Amino acid sequence: MDAIRSLLPGGSSYYLLCAVVLVVAYLVNTTYITVFYHRGLAHGAVTLKPWLRRFVAVTGSWVTGIDPKAWACMHRQHHTYSDTAKDPHSPLNSNVFAVMLDQLRSYERILVQLLKGRPDTTAIVADLDFPVSWVNRKRVWYLPYVAQIAIAIALGVFTGGWLLGACYFFGLMSHPIEGWLVNSFAHAFGYRNFETEDNSRNNTLIAWLVMGEGYQNNHHAHPGSAKFAFRRFELDLGYVVCLVLKGLGLIEIPRYDAAPKRVPAQSY
Repeated sequence: MDAIRSLLPGGSSYYLLCAVVLVVAYLVNTTYITVFYHRGLAHGAVTLKPWLRRFVAVTGSWVTGIDPKAWACMHRQHHTYSDTAKDPHSPLNSNVFAVMLDQLRSYERILVQLLKGRPDTTAIVADLDFPVSWVNRKRVWYLPYVAQIAIAIALGVFTGGWLLGACYFFGLMSHPIEGWLVNSFAHAFGYRNFETEDNSRNNTLIAWLVMGEGYQNNHHAHPGSAKFAFRRFELDLGYVVCLVLKGLGLIEIPRYDAAPKRVPAQSY
């Protein structure tokens, strides 16, 4: 009983439990986004097992609040038009703070185009053999948020404290913040290992916070690589997750033979 009491508000382990829930929820979210959506569906840098691919297509919107097909479509547009006027989310078109709204507006626009079957948009993700998620097809996109809020409230009621539920919700539904950090700061501030035609940067702080995603210059130079870190001091935790999932037999990592050709590092 003492062990249980320690996990309740006021108990010696309550804040530790909140931290664990926040980290685990965040890891679930980032695994979906950076491994399944980004390196898997958008780029094919990792290959999901067929059953896992179907599972992600069905559960993705419920877990992250973001439709996997629409996300992949927007991201492919980002690479095609990176840091140009057609980029769905570039700080060069507004500023680092406005990117938050830019990415949400672009996501909504692309999702609507997919639902309407607009040919030039559907062609971008023609290789993704699953439809837009049920919640978006039925125009009930808000249900995943309602469900996650309900779970968060239930956790708070069960433990008698709101903090645990808040940690669960903000850890799991954190992608808008993650996306904003990457799409804004990692295209504005940082160093460059490669000459690319865009303004992509390697931002170490963002990379550490968002599972390697801050190494945007590395990624834009070699989008087919499952690993975003190319130098000894660069840490890509997303790739570590890829290796764990590969070891569990859930994904494959195709061999990537492009030899990184670095240029002298350019500073912030």
